[in-house]
Amino acid sequence: MSGRPADGGVGEPHTLADYAALARAELAIDVWDFIEGGAGRERTLAANEEAFGRVRLRPRVLTGVLRPDTGTRILGRDWAAPVGVAPLAYHTLADPAGEVATAVAAGLAGLPLVVSTFAGRTFEDIARAGTAPLWLQVYCFRDREVTRALVERAERAGFEALVLTADAPRLGRRLRDIRNGFRLPEGIAPANLPGSGAVSGSGLGDGAGFASPGGHALAEFDPALDWSVIEWLHSVSSLPVLVKGVLTASDARHALAVGADGIIVSNHGGRQLDGAAATLDALPEIADAVAGARPLLMDGGIRCGGDVLAALALGADAVLLGRPVLHGLAVGQAEGVRRVLDIVVEELKEAMLLTGTATVADAGHRGTDGLAGHQLVQSTSPESVQSGSPQPLQSESPESVQSGSPVAMERPGPAEPRPDTSALRKQDLHGSVSDPVLDTMNFLNEITHRYPDAISFAPGRPYDGFFETEQIFTYLRRYLDHLEAGGASPAEIRSALFQYGPTSGQIRELIADSLRKDENIDVPAESVVVTVGCQEAMFLAVRALMSGPDDVLLVSSPCYVGITGAARLLDVEVRAVEEGEKGFRCADLEEALLAERARGRRPRAFYVIPDHSNPSGTTMALSTRQELLDLAERHDILILEDSPYRMVSPGGQLPTLKSLDHARRVVHLGSYSKTLFPGARVGFVVADQSVVDGAGGSGLLADELTKIKSMVTVNTSPVSQAVTAGMLLSVDGRTSELNTRTAAYYGDAMRVTLRELERNFPEDERAALGVRWNEPSGGFFLAVDVPFEADNTALVRSAEEFGVIWTPMSYFYPGGGGSTSLRLSVSYLSHREIEEGIERLARFVTSR
Repeated sequence: MSGRPADGGVGEPHTLADYAALARAELAIDVWDFIEGGAGRERTLAANEEAFGRVRLRPRVLTGVLRPDTGTRILGRDWAAPVGVAPLAYHTLADPAGEVATAVAAGLAGLPLVVSTFAGRTFEDIARAGTAPLWLQVYCFRDREVTRALVERAERAGFEALVLTADAPRLGRRLRDIRNGFRLPEGIAPANLPGSGAVSGSGLGDGAGFASPGGHALAEFDPALDWSVIEWLHSVSSLPVLVKGVLTASDARHALAVGADGIIVSNHGGRQLDGAAATLDALPEIADAVAGARPLLMDGGIRCGGDVLAALALGADAVLLGRPVLHGLAVGQAEGVRRVLDIVVEELKEAMLLTGTATVADAGHRGTDGLAGHQLVQSTSPESVQSGSPQPLQSESPESVQSGSPVAMERPGPAEPRPDTSALRKQDLHGSVSDPVLDTMNFLNEITHRYPDAISFAPGRPYDGFFETEQIFTYLRRYLDHLEAGGASPAEIRSALFQYGPTSGQIRELIADSLRKDENIDVPAESVVVTVGCQEAMFLAVRALMSGPDDVLLVSSPCYVGITGAARLLDVEVRAVEEGEKGFRCADLEEALLAERARGRRPRAFYVIPDHSNPSGTTMALSTRQELLDLAERHDILILEDSPYRMVSPGGQLPTLKSLDHARRVVHLGSYSKTLFPGARVGFVVADQSVVDGAGGSGLLADELTKIKSMVTVNTSPVSQAVTAGMLLSVDGRTSELNTRTAAYYGDAMRVTLRELERNFPEDERAALGVRWNEPSGGFFLAVDVPFEADNTALVRSAEEFGVIWTPMSYFYPGGGGSTSLRLSVSYLSHREIEEGIERLARFVTSR
């Protein structure tokens, strides 16, 4: 236990196995067995490492990956790599500095540390030493007040999450400790528990009671713990709660249903139920169940960087490293821990490079070729049969699965009755079908239908009260008359309605004319492509501009999910540029551009809604617009401008980016869903940029978009185009004239909403609560900051108990964030509904 740097034995350590060998020589045999041992015959302990031993990484060549990016983001915090330090009791067994030394090393590595309830150093000392995220691992004691005090103390010290160990109603039967008669050495105690000598008060016996970890747990752990503990932890702390010890898909789904903020696949390092599944074997089915809805971590058996990559490929967002951390601590104090973490990260980078895996996200992401990101793993590890009842035993009779799967592994023989062999596995489909954004939007729709009597501020649906059904026929007739007046024959008019028509659209001239009159955007008609709503315009632009794996789309964040969804479908890398309190700043974009280029990547375009943004409601200042155009020219990128709310907002509007664009840096995306009516499904993209081919010929970017459209929707409905054209003709192309009443309606709705927020949250009260909101000058949306996690769990409670629905702003942060903000949409509620809805919202917020 001296902790002296090793100067003999295996020589200088270069692997985690080297550190284990050196640590064994440093530690007393009973301490070594306490750290290394498992439950029972230690079958699960051995299985954890054996599962990784069966994995084979598949290298890929000529991928062009220059510098793999190991960075990831978990619960809103950036990690230098998808590796954290697992909760381990009594680091002081390995070195007197204990968790303080580990915190120093984790901070230097930029990796989080999960601190055990049975830490040998105080939370305050650990927090002062650490610079990386700290999480608290929680055992629930029979005396809940002891647990509450631990949680509150950790939160005050700056800890950022709680990790509930759910698989230990009692400690497993650890035969090494029983045979050794293990007791904690003199001076080793849980520094944060009452009765330890470091904490005053009573409730858990005295220091002598801690000496036998198994005996203490048997006396003090709450064996009757159930799922309600998640809600209880949320009630005593504002920190997110992750559930550790999950080994089945059913438990994972249950954890999500009761509000867990993350899941850790774990069998307690093989120290609880002997014969339980190895964590790597359990991981895929749990990853399927979680489907990206919450962070998914795992621990158990990780002994090199390749193991980390295998876990990522099978569905983990990150891993937690356990025993090797104590090995490093025993051998070389804080420097030993830092070196252990560095070895794992360096090995991970090497494995990513040799498998052509550019980013952590790529490791678990399925490409169009069926591969998991830029690499695959092949394994012969067993995988539990999934059924509606627990599986205490796991068969070893193999059944091969298809080799095209990202994990080709042997499975147990099928239970009776045989499963439907024609059924598709979701993990074999494109990763976008499991994207959290899609799940969250489906969840929002589900909540709206589940609580029909609730007032919903969620959908940004345009108001249709000013329309008359018969107007459709009037506008259609208006366009047909226009064609006839222009000399079209009856056959040509019939063809204009009943045939596909040109892919680029048959009303481009009318759209170009309207843009000149409404927006002072003067472009030739041939630079316009008529699309199926703005969503297709986004898809075409992103597909055309992003040509390779190193191309990056930057987006202003919070961001409309349509653009990030299009990028996800196309496997395009997205870099979020977060808005500040006053909105978008060019300096932040420039910093992101430089950072991406430093990574060897090529920023191609920046997406932004400059006017009355969805979701935040912010509007970009005129000076910022000009600065953005200058920046785009200086850094040779394009701007994707999306401004759907300008013509339906009251008052004068600032010039569009496109109208200020003298260097053809702006691709303007448009839609008539808000300015005319959504059912038309007509949008457009203005792409007047020149494109030069290899032979020196040139054309317009619009021509290239048209080629892509011919392989997607072929054309935009001629009937929809005809009705849209008739509406434009009815006002000589000035859609502003069609939207006078509409803009006033939305402006009144926004004013009523802001007035009611002021009334229900008086200034002194909202300051005390920490509630604030922005005041948009137009559009449908505004953002409200609240003093709690505005997540799906809070949304369900808001709908169920208070009858009001809103949208979590976290849905709109592609890089993570917005966890304590919510979005309100005011577009189709009456003034009375707004008044009642804000009253309900206020009651909900103050109840938290």
